[in-house]
Amino acid sequence: RVCTTLLALCQFIYLLLGATVFQLLEREAESSNRNNFQLEKLYFLTNYTCLDISALEKFVKVILDAWGNGVNPSGNSTNPSNWDFGSSFFFAGTVVTTIGYGNLSPTTFPGQVFCVFYALCGIPLNLAFLNQLSKCLALHLGRLEHDMVSQCVEALAVVLFLLMGSALFLVFPPLIFSYMEGWSYGEGFYYAFITLSTIGFGDFVVGECCLLFDIPSKDRQNVSVYRSLTAVWIIFALAWIALLLNMGAKIIEHFLDLKKLAAGGDEARPSARKQEEDLSFLINRKNLEAFKRKRHRSLN
Repeated sequence: RVCTTLLALCQFIYLLLGATVFQLLEREAESSNRNNFQLEKLYFLTNYTCLDISALEKFVKVILDAWGNGVNPSGNSTNPSNWDFGSSFFFAGTVVTTIGYGNLSPTTFPGQVFCVFYALCGIPLNLAFLNQLSKCLALHLGRLEHDMVSQCVEALAVVLFLLMGSALFLVFPPLIFSYMEGWSYGEGFYYAFITLSTIGFGDFVVGECCLLFDIPSKDRQNVSVYRSLTAVWIIFALAWIALLLNMGAKIIEHFLDLKKLAAGGDEARPSARKQEEDLSFLINRKNLEAFKRKRHRSLN
């Protein structure tokens, strides 16, 4: 329990550290890119009243460069930042969990260097934390089963545990995503599965719809909190999935052990019969030798 608490604390502190450093390294560069894009757009609208192909292609290139740097071409410079603390915390979580949506990445050289070393240390730490947390959950589940009086109730407890985990990590979150992002429930479930399987295509990312519009200042903090809570959901959902994988591995190992025992029992039967025959032969031989010695003494 102490080890689990310590790992959880280290994990949380590490995420806070990553969020802070990424925010410091990337937010200023993003602000500069956003301002440059707004100047380019203003210049374009002021000077190009009649569009031609070259001007259009140039502006499209500016738009693509801005999008590649994490700047949303629609709206203005007051749009929510991709590198506020909540978004940075969410990004740090996608790094250590190896999800990597691909919609956001460091653009500065210091940010890229830090990301490399942050991932090198954070991925093993995250794996250790998930492994320890899944073991802790399995231990509590084992204690629950130990207190049960019948195998039927044990099976019911396991099924209940799986259903509660599925509801908490796979069924209910898509409802929240549908409300916050404007997705359908199917799209929300798709995002949850792609995220928790660490595939991370990046076609659906939480908070992206909120960043496409110029929202009031009071609501930007809500978006930041929303993305931070999503990062926490990802961490604990991955721990639950790790527990499921461990349970599946144990079931397979138990099944293979039963097969080995069954095969060993069939092979052991002829061996046991052979040992009985050998033992019977030795006993008969000793009895015969004893009879010969007794007969020899009687003749003498």
